Amino acid sequence: MPDVLGWRRKFGVLAPSTNTVVEPDFARMGVPGVTAHFGRIHIRDQSMGDDAGMDRLLEQIRAEMDATCARVLTCEPDYMVMGMSAETFWGGVAGNQQFVRQIEEATGLQVATGAEACRRALTLNGAKRIGVVTPYQPIGDANVIRFFGELGFEVASIKGLRCPTAVSIAHVPESDLRAALLEVDSDDVDALVQCGTNLSMVRLADEAERWLSKPVIAINAATWWMALRDNGIRDRIEGAGSLLRDH
Repeated sequence: MPDVLGWRRKFGVLAPSTNTVVEPDFARMGVPGVTAHFGRIHIRDQSMGDDAGMDRLLEQIRAEMDATCARVLTCEPDYMVMGMSAETFWGGVAGNQQFVRQIEEATGLQVATGAEACRRALTLNGAKRIGVVTPYQPIGDANVIRFFGELGFEVASIKGLRCPTAVSIAHVPESDLRAALLEVDSDDVDALVQCGTNLSMVRLADEAERWLSKPVIAINAATWWMALRDNGIRDRIEGAGSLLRDH
């Protein structure tokens, strides 16, 4: 018998314990019959004020991933969603593919990742040159540039906000994000991409598409879009950008 609330699909979501944005973002983009069930990846040291800190953060993610998957599986989800984007960009295309294999082997389920969702969104929009906003340190930005470059996209500009801790990513105000979008935009940029699932960008990206007249891809909206469409769920969602509204 189907789940009473998740009668269309139950998503198992993997997210850092420090992330306070991705869960409410997914909730506000919810559709009838689809539920999201979070497994929290325990982050003991959330410092990411330099490249070494970002590396340590991702080491914690990798060490906790199998146990987090095991906990989420107890609710018997139909599909997995990665609620953190940095790990999905790390190591370029091969790194993302390796991560997907790890989750599929651990769960027996398909998984949506932010990196793959962005690839699909950019391809759908015919974008070639992009501007990118991240909360990362230089090592994180380098991995984002590598991932997109290996796929044939040119990162014309990137703005890393250099957030000092994993929790502080969620403290970045909308005014700073708006300034960052304007900084990486130019007439020869086809689309803008925001990485980092703990940055609150879904609402702003939806608005920015109207005043910039180009796709603005918020990572949480793109990942949710991928998860829904992979499962044959075509509901139109307003207020979360053109992907979920028009595609």
